[in-house]
Amino acid sequence: MSITIKRILPCLMSIIALLGCEDTVHVDVPEATPRLVIDASINLPKDGLPEAQQIKLTTSAPYYNDQVPPATGASVEITDSEGIVYTFLEDGNSGIYKNTQLVPKFGKSYTLDIVYQNEHYTATETMKSVTEIEDILQSKGGGFSGNDYDIKAYYTDPRDEDNFYLFEFIPNIQLIPNLQVYEDEYTQGNRIFAYYTDEDLAQGNQITIRVYGVSERFYNFMNILLEQSSSQGNPFQTQPATVKGNCVNLTDKNNFPFGYFRLSEMHEVIYTLE
Repeated sequence: MSITIKRILPCLMSIIALLGCEDTVHVDVPEATPRLVIDASINLPKDGLPEAQQIKLTTSAPYYNDQVPPATGASVEITDSEGIVYTFLEDGNSGIYKNTQLVPKFGKSYTLDIVYQNEHYTATETMKSVTEIEDILQSKGGGFSGNDYDIKAYYTDPRDEDNFYLFEFIPNIQLIPNLQVYEDEYTQGNRIFAYYTDEDLAQGNQITIRVYGVSERFYNFMNILLEQSSSQGNPFQTQPATVKGNCVNLTDKNNFPFGYFRLSEMHEVIYTLE
């Protein structure tokens, strides 16, 4: 028996030593040249006039960065189809550019021009209207547990025209806003709904629900982004294809930006879970 113990003991000690070793492994992830990221969403509330319109410019950053670098010192303008120019001024060194004069009109074309680090970026888009959210209905019984709240935001799609929608569900708890896109290929002229559920929702929580009218191109752009973001993965697997928005670099087409320029009417409803 003593011989057996003498033989086993060194093996046990070796296993314990191996289990006790813990090293942090930092894997080198390939870093691409930073690109300009354009968040240019011009929104017109269905009820009332908008506050200052703003455009946010940042640059892409390496995977391990925990901060998003602002793109400061840019020249930002929007010109309408009648030649009126709206200049956006930067708020400090935030990369956020604001204008208080722009109130977009339905069906009108607008062109965004950005000059950043001696390169000229541009995009053109048309202002889109949107239908109203008519009713909010809640029920309980969704999700994997069968006890989650289900929220349905009902709206009526206009007849005789193609429409595309962006829905945003923003709960007043620590949850990431939920984005969804819809189109009316099979629902034109019908009363339909956007659907939202989350296991962390509880009675008394408030949800801000917004619907935006968007173009078909933006619908396709966002649909691909949402599909990519919902897929399970990690930084070491094959990366998805780059999704380009409607912004282009006139100075160097190879240094294309990320992001999108859109103009949307928006309807908002704040709903409290009962």
